[in-house]
Amino acid sequence: MICFDRVGVRYGSAQALAEVSEQVPAGRWLGIIGRNGTGKSTLLRAAARLVGHEGTITIGGQPTAGMGRRALARLVAYVPQMPELPPDMTTLDYVLLGRTPHIGYLRTETQADRDICAGLLDRMELSPMAGRTLGTLSGGELQRAVLARALAQDAPVLLLDEPTSALDLGRRVAALELVDELRRERSLTVLSVVHDLTLAGQFADRLLLLDDGRVVVTGDPASVLRDDVLARYFGAGLHVLTTPEGERVVVSSRSAVKPSAVKPSADKPSAVKPSADKPSAVKPSAARPGKLTPPGPGR
Repeated sequence: MICFDRVGVRYGSAQALAEVSEQVPAGRWLGIIGRNGTGKSTLLRAAARLVGHEGTITIGGQPTAGMGRRALARLVAYVPQMPELPPDMTTLDYVLLGRTPHIGYLRTETQADRDICAGLLDRMELSPMAGRTLGTLSGGELQRAVLARALAQDAPVLLLDEPTSALDLGRRVAALELVDELRRERSLTVLSVVHDLTLAGQFADRLLLLDDGRVVVTGDPASVLRDDVLARYFGAGLHVLTTPEGERVVVSSRSAVKPSAVKPSADKPSAVKPSADKPSAVKPSAARPGKLTPPGPGR
């Protein structure tokens, strides 16, 4: 569905991305990970054609470079880290903006458009806030409204740049579960930047690790989320644990604490065990964070 072929981006003399090539089939989820400043957000912005780039980006075989803005908006929905939020606009009216690519010139939204947005607000648990202005919402409520607006676009490609950073853990999982549910219903192609490596591994089919603007590791979560890979590209102090369900959980420890000193809680002594340095590639578990039973450090 979306293909990057030797994509590069420069900001002045600084090379933000270099020679990035990747293909994401329809209905799949690619998680983009890496330290701050490695080009993750820039890759999404290039896909949304918000920054100029070298190389080629195609969606469904069509180069994005020659598309009109309305045509591109029918194919790509983008959730930025810092969206523009008119404080006096109601939540429902804001989400309705996502229907703009499907509304003809000099026409207004239909009842069907309003029903689509009302349904998304309900699934985001925002129905009680539909008539409230954005300026009265909390940070987490605003982030859910932004995600609802993107989903209202009904585009086959969804670009998510830290879509749950302002949410508490429970709502974080619930929001990503909704995205995953809609991905399966609509065969959406999802590209997400998520700093929480555990969530990235639990929801994405594949992970792409960027370092200094270049792709350094790609593969399924089991082959990327390994102690040796994390130590090399994120620094010491990160360890991968495996739950009884086979899910991988990334935890941090203080530099003075050796990995062997990280012990499971007394309540569930065998609930979590350290991951091997080079585990064999396995498919991500179908279980979701709500079923996890690891001790405190994995939550």
